[in-house]
Order: sequence, then C-alpha cells, then structure tokens
Amino acid sequence: MQLDRALAPALAPLFVFLWSTGFIGAKLGLPHVEALTFLSLRYAFVVMLLLAAVSLFRAPWPRDWRSVMHIAVAGVLMQAVYLGGVFVAIGQGLSAALTALIVGLQPILTALFAGMLLGERVTRAQWAGLALGFVGVALVVLHSRTPGLPSVWQASAMWPAVLALVGITAGTLYQKRFCPSFDLRSGGVIQFAASLLVTLPLAFATETMQVDWAPELVFALAWLVLMLSLGAISLLNLLIRRGTAVNVTRLFYLTPPTTAVIAWLVFGETLQALAWLGMAVAAFGVWLSRR
Repeated sequence: MQLDRALAPALAPLFVFLWSTGFIGAKLGLPHVEALTFLSLRYAFVVMLLLAAVSLFRAPWPRDWRSVMHIAVAGVLMQAVYLGGVFVAIGQGLSAALTALIVGLQPILTALFAGMLLGERVTRAQWAGLALGFVGVALVVLHSRTPGLPSVWQASAMWPAVLALVGITAGTLYQKRFCPSFDLRSGGVIQFAASLLVTLPLAFATETMQVDWAPELVFALAWLVLMLSLGAISLLNLLIRRGTAVNVTRLFYLTPPTTAVIAWLVFGETLQALAWLGMAVAAFGVWLSRR
C-alpha cells in the first residue's frame, strides 16, 4: 500500500510521456505498412503477450459474461475506434499535428457528457482550465510543424480523426461507468482481442495486407506493443479507476505538446516561440482544472 501511494504521483507524467510517443511510432511505421494492417499486427502481439502473462501469474478472469462484454465494448472504443481513426487519418495524409488538435477536443467533450452520464460535477475552474488547455494545444500544433491547413479541412482524412475523438471519449466514459475496475492482464486480453476481431476483417477488406519489415517498422511495432499497448493503456486503466473521467482526460492536453518536443528531438521538427508559449498555457490549464 505504501509503495502504491509512493508511485501514484508518477502515473500521470509517465502516462503522458508514453501516450505522446504514439504519433512518433505511427510516423516511423506507417511508411512500411497500411494503417489497419499495422494495428492488427499490434493487437495480435499484445494478445499473445497478455495471454502468457495471464497463464504465468494465473490472473483472474471476469466472473460473468456481462462484465466481459462491458470490458470488450470499452476496449473496442478505446482501441479499435480511436487508434483506427488516428492511424487511418495519418496514413491518408492528415498531419500528426492536425490529428492531435482534433483529438485534443476530448477533455472538453468528456466534460460535457460526464455530468449527464456519470454525475460528475465540473467546476468553473475546471471549465476554465479545459478551455486554456485547448488553446495551448492549438498554439503548439499549429506552430510546431506545417499542417497544411488550406486543403486538409475538406479532406476525407479529417473524418477518421473525428471518429477517433468520438471513440476515445465514449470509451473513457463507458469504462468509467460500466467497468472501472478489472484485472489489467485478463481484461487486456479481452479488450485487444475484441479490437483485433473488429480491425482485422476491415484490413482484409480495404487493404493489401502487405508488410515491409524494415528496421523502422520493427522498432515502431515493438515500441507500440510494449510501451503503448501494455504500458500506457495499463496506466490509463489505472487512472480511470482512481479518478474522475474529467480529471483523467485533461491529461490528454499535455500529449500534443509533449509529442511536439519529442518530434523536435527525434525528427528535428522546428518549434516556434508560440509553440513554447502554447505548452505553458496547456500546462497551466491542466493545473487550473485540478483545483
């Protein structure tokens, strides 16, 4: 219990860092494989690793099929719909920056529905923090790279990103409402297996399923499986279990600025002065929403 309390303050920043690397992994891997095929490979490897963990540690399974269905639905929304939308959008040419900006609406969208669906009260300070957070995110993504705004707003690639926004918002609310607590190993098997059952047929129907096993793809797949699907998703489940939906989703405001910094370090993408200002505004907004 003392160790659990000692590690609790590190959960949020670790989650933000790991989640932020998702766009980096997508940028590395998507030139070598189509989006849904990439995700199907990712889900398959995660299911195999989690099944081994369940067997090794004898992790308990949900006691009834109703619980299994709730966990599966939350997983499909947070994995198949969200990640599928993000990867398809980037694969179709939408910039990672604009994709992050669209998905960055999630905390505000969650706050709008948290009161109705979960009975959570959103204070004025939280609303102000959520608004400031979105302004900060917009400053970062619009001034850290070239998003190609004049053409992409009408592009069909924008709509998968909007679908991703709906998926991660609905998934967070659904899991908080119907299955906030479950074993992360067996529950992970259910969520990723359900996502694989949704994503794989779509990949067969719409993609060539060809894979170029370049070193960049191997590294990106390994990172996304181990650090994102096993690490970041487990942290997200823990955070949902511990806090309100609004308090959890406000952390997503910090992921686009963090992604911009990582892209600057890894790919040399430039950061303008307004981008740095946006990071400060987003961080202040998150701090304000905690009050």
